[in-house]
Amino acid sequence: MRNIKRFMKQDEGATAIEYGLIASLIAVAIVGVLVTLGPALSGVFANVQAHL
Repeated sequence: MRNIKRFMKQDEGATAIEYGLIASLIAVAIVGVLVTLGPALSGVFANVQAHL
């Protein structure tokens, strides 16, 4: 019974899972911003290239 209680109190794996979820949410947000701003950035780079 003592081993089961000790096992239930362990939370090291939960922290790793939380960090993984946070990293994946940040990656999804970055992809979303790049998809949204992609055409505008393409126009900016084309303008810079034309002036060079």
